[in-house]
Amino acid sequence: MKPADPAARDLHSYARPEQVRVRHVDLDLDVLFAGKMLSGTATLTIERASGSTLALDTRDLRIDKVECSPDGKTWTTAVFAFGPSNAILGAPLAVTLARGAKQVRIHYSTSPGASALQWLDPAQTAGRAHPFLFTQSQAIHARSWIPLQDSPAVRVTYTARIRVPKPLTALMSAEALPGDPSRPDEFRFHMPQAIPPYLIALAVGELEFRPIGVRAGVYAEKAVIERAAREFQDTEKMIQAVEKLYGPYRWGRYDILVLPPSFPFGGMENPRLTFATPTVIAGDKSLVSLVAHELAHSWSGNLVGNATWRDFWLNEGVTTYIEQRIQEEVYGQRRAGMEAVLGWADLQREFGRLEARDEILHVDLEGRDPDDGMTEVPYLKGALFLKHLEETYGREQFDGFLRGYFDRHAFQSITTAQFLDDLRANLISRRPELAEHVPLDQWVRQPGLPASAPTPPISAAFARVESETSRWMRGEIPIGRIATKEWSTQEWLHFLSVLPRQLGAAQMAELDQAFRFTRTGNSEILETWLLMAIRNHYRAADQRLEEFLTSVGRRKYVKPLYEELAKTPEGKQRARAIYAKARPGYHPITSATVDAILR
Repeated sequence: MKPADPAARDLHSYARPEQVRVRHVDLDLDVLFAGKMLSGTATLTIERASGSTLALDTRDLRIDKVECSPDGKTWTTAVFAFGPSNAILGAPLAVTLARGAKQVRIHYSTSPGASALQWLDPAQTAGRAHPFLFTQSQAIHARSWIPLQDSPAVRVTYTARIRVPKPLTALMSAEALPGDPSRPDEFRFHMPQAIPPYLIALAVGELEFRPIGVRAGVYAEKAVIERAAREFQDTEKMIQAVEKLYGPYRWGRYDILVLPPSFPFGGMENPRLTFATPTVIAGDKSLVSLVAHELAHSWSGNLVGNATWRDFWLNEGVTTYIEQRIQEEVYGQRRAGMEAVLGWADLQREFGRLEARDEILHVDLEGRDPDDGMTEVPYLKGALFLKHLEETYGREQFDGFLRGYFDRHAFQSITTAQFLDDLRANLISRRPELAEHVPLDQWVRQPGLPASAPTPPISAAFARVESETSRWMRGEIPIGRIATKEWSTQEWLHFLSVLPRQLGAAQMAELDQAFRFTRTGNSEILETWLLMAIRNHYRAADQRLEEFLTSVGRRKYVKPLYEELAKTPEGKQRARAIYAKARPGYHPITSATVDAILR
C-alpha cells in the first residue's frame, strides 16, 4: 500500500486506507421488517500498513460491540469510538486494533431511517401481499447500512448470509450460493471480484425469475415479470455487442431486478444484478437504452471506476459513450442518432441551469454532497469528450485504446489524472500530430464545451417531425393530419420539445385530444407532457400529475416536476399538498431532493 496522493484523497470518506485498508466484508444479517432495520454483524478483513486504528464510515448505525481477531477463531473485545457527526458524511468510527489483528467484527443494527434503505409496506408493492426492501448505496449511502470504508477507491470482496421472513427472496449483487436446507429463510452470497462499496446491494421481496438469455434473466414481482422479460429480451445481444468491442464480460451472469416504482433512479449497475425502474417498461423496447447503460457499467465503473466522486465522469461519461455504441449496434444508426440529438438538447438545457463550476468534468465537490455532482454533465459532456477522441483518432484506433484501458486497469479505481496519463501514453502519443486538436484542459477542467466539440448528427426522422410540427403551428394542416403512426418514443419526445414553450389552452387541449398524452403509459413522454401542462396551466392534466407523483419515485421525473410547480406561489402550494401524500412512498434519496425544493 502506497501513501495516499493528497490530490487523490477522497473528501467524502473518513477512511485512511493507506494506514489500514479493508479488503473483505462478511455480512451476517437479519432483515427485520417490523422494526425496519437490519441487525447482525459485519466482519472486516483488514490489511495493515501503519498505525493501530481502523477508520470507518458510518451513518446512524447503532454499534453494540466490536471485536478483533488474529485468525477468525479467537476474538477479543475492541475499544471503539464515534467522532462528531457531519450532515453529509455521517460519523467516523475509530476501532483500536489489537496487536496482530487481521479481522474486526462489528455487531450493529441500522436506523429505520437509514438513507440507503427503503422499506415498502405490502400496499406499496405490485403484489400487495408482502413487504419489500431494497438498498441504494451510491454515492455514500453504504455507510448507513454497513460500517465500512465507504470510498470508491477501497474495493472489497464480500460474502453474506441474509435471513428474511418466508416466503420472501433475498438477492444481492453477488453470486448466490447453495443454502442450508435446514434454513430456508437464509440466503448466501459471494462476490469474489473486488468492487467499490457503493456496489454492494440487497433486495428482499416476493419475486419471480425468467431467463432471457444464456447469461441473463429478469427478477420481478409476479404482476410485472412477463412484461419485463419481453421488454428486456435483447439483453444477451447487448452483452455480445459490448464484448465484441471492449472485451469479455467478467462478472458471470447479468440479471436485472425490476424494483417497485419508488426506486429513485432509472437503474443502478450493481454487478450481476442491475436494479431497474419499472418506468422503462414501455411495451416497445423504446426505453431500453437504460439497460444498455447499466450493462455498459460492467466495463466502465464496475471493472474500471472512479476513485473519488470528483472523478464521477470516468464512470458515467465512458458508460454513456458505450451505451450509444450498444444502441447503434443492436438497434441501428437511425435510433442511435436520435438518441444523440436528444442527449445534446438535454446537455444544453443542463448548462442553462447550472453554475459554471458544475459544468466541469473534474468537478470540485469539497464540502458538498457528492449527489450534487450527479448532473447530466458527467454523463453527456463526458460522452462527448470520448466521441471527440473517436472522431480525432478514428473509431478503430480509439476502440483499441478503450479496450486496452479496461484491461490495464481491470478491477481498479482510478483518478482523472490517471486516466489522462493513460490517454496520453496509449493514444495521444501514438499520433502526436493530432494532439493539438484535443484540448484536454478545456474538456476536463473548464466549464461548457470546447469549440471543437462534436455537434449532434442530423436526424432525417427529426427533420420530418419538425416540418410537420411547423405546418400545424402555421395552421396549414389540422393536428390529425400529422403522420405520427410510425413514430418512435424518440420522435414523440422531439415533437414535444420543438413545440413553443407557451401554448394556449385550446392548443393544449387539441394536442391532448389527438394524441392522449395525459393518459400515455410511456413515462418519458408523460413526464415531458406534464411539465408542459404545469407551465401552460392545463388543468385537465392535474389529476394525472398527482397520480404520477404519488406512484413514481424516480428522481429524474419527480425533481423537474416539483421544480416546475414551485416556480409560482400557487404551484408551490399545490406541490406541497401532493408531496404530503407522496413522501411516505419515496426513497430517502428522493425525499431529500424534494425537501430541498419545497422548503
